Amino acid sequence: MSASLINANSLSDELKLSISFKWLLALYAIIPLCLVLQLMDANFWQSYLQNHLPSSPNHFILFQILFGTPHIIASTLVLTSNNDYLKNYSRKLMFMTLAIAIVFGLGSLFIPYKAFYVLVAAWTVYHVIKQQHGVARSVCRLPNWAFYVLLWLSVIAGLIIYVGIFLKNSLDIQQTLWIKQSSGLLCISIILFGIYCQRYVSSLFGRYFLWANIFLVLSSFYLYLQQYYFLAILVPRLVHDATAYTFYVTHDYNRHHTKPNNFIYRYAARCHIPLLIILPLSSFALAFVLQAYGDDLINRLSEFLFGISTHKVITLGVLGYLALMHYYTEAFTWKNDSPYRRYIAFSK
Repeated sequence: MSASLINANSLSDELKLSISFKWLLALYAIIPLCLVLQLMDANFWQSYLQNHLPSSPNHFILFQILFGTPHIIASTLVLTSNNDYLKNYSRKLMFMTLAIAIVFGLGSLFIPYKAFYVLVAAWTVYHVIKQQHGVARSVCRLPNWAFYVLLWLSVIAGLIIYVGIFLKNSLDIQQTLWIKQSSGLLCISIILFGIYCQRYVSSLFGRYFLWANIFLVLSSFYLYLQQYYFLAILVPRLVHDATAYTFYVTHDYNRHHTKPNNFIYRYAARCHIPLLIILPLSSFALAFVLQAYGDDLINRLSEFLFGISTHKVITLGVLGYLALMHYYTEAFTWKNDSPYRRYIAFSK
């Protein structure tokens, strides 16, 4: 996602909500909160959280129901429940579906698992960090070259930290040391380049956004070094997911508030469900059903119909496919010339 600053006062009559940059910046408050939590745990709680939290929020099904899966489903609903969007992007969707089938179907026969893992991890980290830098771009107003240098320094550092967390049990001492040293050097480079980039940011508010994105990576690196892996992943995930939901809900309100334009909002209108909660309610409900019951339901049906047991068809197959499509479609559906942007405006 990228943001072009549009004053809320200049919005057309059909737009009722605008996205506040102050709100988007406020989401980064999760960074000091997690740092305080880590310091309290290390100094006063005898490392209780460190010893009992899993290595990733993904290991908590409740976390996936609340933060991981819903925003991917919400993105899918925005795209597929509106016929004009689906028609506009149908060729790209078919192409990417075929590409995923080839790479993850045929490719799985000869591409090592770790190579797949690093590929998906790189795409995930790029997607998360690119969204946050894209949102801040119009506030910071960095030159293109500076924007991309800072972006790629952050992506590479984030990827190395990500690999260090999720593959930590398969890494030897030397590999772990290399990950810590290389990500540390990259973080130092990010700090130094951030100091240099300040000359291009004319407003104090823009500098806040610049350093918020820098500290997004630095805080994850610090928490990784302290072995608070759950918190290291939680920080960027919460900021990313909450930012994305802000866009989705604003878009849907502005598109459907005068007249429901798809079956979801027409049905919700008949049920008198408040418009602002329709998309969150739909995506959270689907996330709960799919995460909690999807695999078991498909396995039971498969055993009953074909006598074959299946494993994680929903959580790995369906939701994995939706996640990859989400990473792909978000790269173009929110660009300035996309039909989505007719329903999005910004204010400070």
